[in-house]
Amino acid sequence: MALILKDRVQETATANTTVSFSLAGASTGYQTFSAAIGNTNTTYYGASDGTNWEVGIGTYATTGNLLNRTTILSSSNAGSAVTFSGTVTVFVDYPSG
Repeated sequence: MALILKDRVQETATANTTVSFSLAGASTGYQTFSAAIGNTNTTYYGASDGTNWEVGIGTYATTGNLLNRTTILSSSNAGSAVTFSGTVTVFVDYPSG
């Protein structure tokens, strides 16, 4: 399991409670987590539903096309995992110090 960072990785998704994101395909002009990050690798991610947001470390799994929310670094929920509703945009991010 390696930490992978790639440019222009962004997908729409739905949140599975506060555990993972079910990824639903790349946004136009972007690549998928599957193509860029690869199975069992970790990456820094950002996620937003337009109101709520979260930045963390996620682990990608090809089974189920999931980004598992491994560690929450910051969020609009006082640093805890966010309970998102509706469609979420999930992307590779590089968190601030």
